[in-house]
Amino acid sequence: MKKIEQGTKFIEAHTQVFQCPTCHRAYEQVEGHSLVCSNGHRIDLNKKGTLNFLNRTVDTEYDDGMLEARRHVLSEGLFDGIIQTVADALESHEQTILDIGTGEGSPLAKLLALRGEQDTGIGFDISKAGVNLATQLPTQAFFMVADLAHLPLADASIDTIVEFFSPSAYDEFDRVLKDGGRLIKVIPNAGYLHELREMLYPVDSPNHTYSNEKVLARFMERYPNATSIETTYQWQIPTDCYVDLLHMTPLHWGARPEAQKLAETSPISNVTVDVTVLIVENMG
Repeated sequence: MKKIEQGTKFIEAHTQVFQCPTCHRAYEQVEGHSLVCSNGHRIDLNKKGTLNFLNRTVDTEYDDGMLEARRHVLSEGLFDGIIQTVADALESHEQTILDIGTGEGSPLAKLLALRGEQDTGIGFDISKAGVNLATQLPTQAFFMVADLAHLPLADASIDTIVEFFSPSAYDEFDRVLKDGGRLIKVIPNAGYLHELREMLYPVDSPNHTYSNEKVLARFMERYPNATSIETTYQWQIPTDCYVDLLHMTPLHWGARPEAQKLAETSPISNVTVDVTVLIVENMG
């Protein structure tokens, strides 16, 4: 089946999930390959089967090379332990899952696969290149280009929101989650990829270490009843993944060229994955 046909079947089956970004009214019907709201505003699926809800061009730091590197490393399993923790935190019944800042889509695709493809999965990102890459995955998830601060989703339309290292818009999350919904946010701990951080930045650099204190404090202030799960493991780096591992993370951007070159020619065999999975239940 062509991607645009697959996308059309999805929006036909889930029209009520979407909300017009222009007038914030519900979409009422699908005409051809287009969603049409009650005020006649129309948005068209592209040939890749995605919707682009942005009415402006957005520059992002995630270029094609970084996204391809991320796809390679995640397909080899860097996040598999994290994804398993998230899967274990979900209720067993079928649900609609929204992946915030889906990037190239691998975490969402793997999460849905772990759960037996029973769920309705929606992933979005502000990066068109990331969403285009996500559509190449063998998954039933639906991907779209959208703005975190203005989600094109109806009120109380989502059972669970998941975030893998993404920014948050808590007012929007509260709006789109169903009564009794769930928010699962993954944030890095101090040990996350510390081997790369220490290779790329000198001891006197603020980037040599990391603290999630501010992010965690803001989350707990908003959701004081949240629970947390620490997930830490060593990931053995496949030989052909090492350079891509360096390039898939923002850590690489700010490092001096000489430090980047030295790191690329000094491969290590293992890297630490160290995260906190924050869980808020019974929202709404």
